[in-house]
Amino acid sequence: MSDTDHAGAVREDVPEIVARLTDGQWHRLHPASPLLRGGIALIAILGVVVSNLRERLVGLFLPRFDEEGDPVDYILSHGIIVQALLVIVGVLLVLIAVFYVSWRMHSFRITNEVVEVRSGILFRTNRKARLDRIQGINIVRPFFARLFGAAKMEISQAGHDANVHLAYLGSAAADDLRREILRLASGTRNAALPVTGVATPDNLIDRRLGEFLAPELDPDAAPPESVVNLHLGRLIGSILLSEATLLALAIVVGGGIWITSTGQYYALLFALPSLIGFGGYYVRRFTRSLRYSIAGTPDGVRIGFGLLSTSNETLPPGRIHSVEVSQSVLWRAAGWWQIRVNRASHSSSRGAANQANTTILPVGNLDDARRVLELMLPDLVGEEAVAVIEKGLVSRGNDAFTTSPRRAAWLLPLSWRRNGFLVVSGSLVLRKGAIWRRIIIVPQPRLQSVALSQGPVLRALGLADVHLHTVSGPIRATLEAIDKDAAVGFFGEVAQLAVLAGQNDTSHRWRSGEAEA
Repeated sequence: MSDTDHAGAVREDVPEIVARLTDGQWHRLHPASPLLRGGIALIAILGVVVSNLRERLVGLFLPRFDEEGDPVDYILSHGIIVQALLVIVGVLLVLIAVFYVSWRMHSFRITNEVVEVRSGILFRTNRKARLDRIQGINIVRPFFARLFGAAKMEISQAGHDANVHLAYLGSAAADDLRREILRLASGTRNAALPVTGVATPDNLIDRRLGEFLAPELDPDAAPPESVVNLHLGRLIGSILLSEATLLALAIVVGGGIWITSTGQYYALLFALPSLIGFGGYYVRRFTRSLRYSIAGTPDGVRIGFGLLSTSNETLPPGRIHSVEVSQSVLWRAAGWWQIRVNRASHSSSRGAANQANTTILPVGNLDDARRVLELMLPDLVGEEAVAVIEKGLVSRGNDAFTTSPRRAAWLLPLSWRRNGFLVVSGSLVLRKGAIWRRIIIVPQPRLQSVALSQGPVLRALGLADVHLHTVSGPIRATLEAIDKDAAVGFFGEVAQLAVLAGQNDTSHRWRSGEAEA
C-alpha cells in the first residue's frame, strides 16, 4: 500500500502500515488500548474494594449467603459452581464489551494539515494538532504496554492542555509514523526519507524480545558524532550531590540528635516512611536516566531515556525558546553542568531523572554542554559556541561580556563581576550568579519582547534591569543591575535583531527548501 497525500502524490518510501495510517482516513488504535489506558487499574481497584468490603457487600446484596456463611463455602456445599462461573464470565463479558465499545469509538486520522483524535461514548471529544504548530512528538513505552507491543505517542502543541495523545499505537510502527508526521510538518511533500527501524520477526515472542533488547536509538537515526550519552558514574554522583541529599542528611542528623537527646526511640517508626520515600525518589531518578542520550536528527533533537519504561521525544527545529546552563556549587569541583529549556508546550510525562521534561541534560561535563548547545542552537556552533560556554560559565569577568559596573556591588556583592550580557550570532546571552552559575541563551527569532525597568534604588545608582520575554517556563531571562546606558544600547540593538531574525526565520518549515521529488 502506498502513502497518498491529499494532492494525489504517491509515496513508496514508507512502510505499508505507516502509509495506511497517514492516508487521511479514520483509523483505530491498538486493540489493547482501553486496557492499557486504565482498564487494568480499574479491575485492580474493583478487586481491592470487593476484597476489603466482601462481608458488607454480601450482607447488602446477598443476605442469604450472609446467613449461611462464606459465599465460597455456600457455592461448594450446594454444588452451584457452574452457575457461579457463568456469573463471573458474564461480568468479564460486560467489561470486555465496554472496552470494545470504547476502542471502537476512539479513532484518529493524519492528514497533510492536522492530526485529529475523536473519542468518548456518552460525551464525544475531538482534538486537533496542526502540523505547523507541532512543538515535539514524544513516544513513551511503559513497561506493561511493551508486553503488548504498544506505545503511546504524545503530540505536543503550544498552550495549556493542548497536546494530542495517540494511546496506544503498535510499537513497531510508532517511530516511523512519527518521522512521517514530522516530514509532513517540515514543509516538504515528496522528498524521500530513509525508513528506520529493524525487520520484525514473525514469531510473537521474538518480536517482543527484540523490542526489549533493541538499542534506545537506531544507529541510522542520527550521526554518531551528535550523540551525547549520560555517564553512569556521573549520574550517580549528581544524584548524591543534590539538594535532596542535603535535605535528607539534615533530617537524619537533626532527627538523630533529637532522638538521642530525648531517648524517644519510638520516633524511628514515624521516620521510616520518610526514609522509604527518599529511597524511592533516588531509585526513580536513577532508573529513569538509564540509557539517556541526546542526538541530532534531520527532524530535530531526539531525547531518549529509560530502562523498563522508555521515552523518546523529538523536538523539531525552532521549538526551543530559551536555554539555561547552570552549575550548583556542589558540582563545582566535578565540573558538571545542567541544561534546561523553555518550550511552548508541556509534555504530560516526566523527563529523565524524574525531572520536568524541560530538563534536557540532567548532568554533563563542559564538552557535553557544548555539544548539546550546538544541537539546540544550530547558529551557535564551532569556536563561537566553545567561547560562549567557557566565557559564560567559567570566566569570573573581564571578558567579552558587558558586565555590571563596580557600583552594582551594593546590590550584587558576589556576582557583579560576572553579571553581564553578550550578543552572538543568532542568540542573546545573559550571564549571572557566582555561587550558582548560570548562562541564559535566547535565540533571536524566539524573542517576543524586550523591556527595561528601573526602581528608585537602581535610578540612584545609574543602573537598570533587562528583561527578555519568551514563553513561560522555568527560565526567566532577566539581568539585574546593568549600567543604564549599556542597558539602553542593548535594548535598541536587541529590538532590531529580533525583528530581523523573526522576518528571516523559516524553522517552522525546516525542510521547505528541499527539492521535491
